[in-house]
Amino acid sequence: MGSYLNPGSTAFQGSLRSQIYIDKSGLIEKTNTVLGTEQKYVCVSRPRRFGKSMAANMLVAYYCKNCDSRGLFSGLKIAEDETFEKHLNKYNVIHINMQQFVSRTENIKEMLSFISKKVTRELKREFKDVEYYEEDLVSVLEEIYSQKKSKFIFIIDEWDCVFRVGQETNSSYKLYLDFLRYA
Repeated sequence: MGSYLNPGSTAFQGSLRSQIYIDKSGLIEKTNTVLGTEQKYVCVSRPRRFGKSMAANMLVAYYCKNCDSRGLFSGLKIAEDETFEKHLNKYNVIHINMQQFVSRTENIKEMLSFISKKVTRELKREFKDVEYYEEDLVSVLEEIYSQKKSKFIFIIDEWDCVFRVGQETNSSYKLYLDFLRYA
């Protein structure tokens, strides 16, 4: 589909073909238990090179509604879980790798504007029949939900890269954290 909205399962397919793939599909089972609850915000925090991006791609492939990834998961631990079929390929997924945006912008405010522009463009392309009153990402998502009752799962990879660069003010970091909280 798009680069950010429902990007499909291609990235995870590459992981599965890797010689070093380790089944981490238990993360899906845990994530399924918190969908629709107050604990729905999940942060996977592990050391660098631990497989967080692969895990993000796995979650995208599992939840993304524009593909049938049943075959990808058939030999993995999650396929044995009772929630496997319930959530498989049922949601609109927005997958953002923050590193891609940090490296293309000068500051957090510019980065957030760029993300909003890119994701909003894809949402409007996919949901053409929704009437939009405002152009920012949060408002567009609210209108889609209001008019279509379509739910979204956000998967944000490298969310902490903004802090690793460390060249911003506290108010800029607050702006970024508010974006993560409300998007």
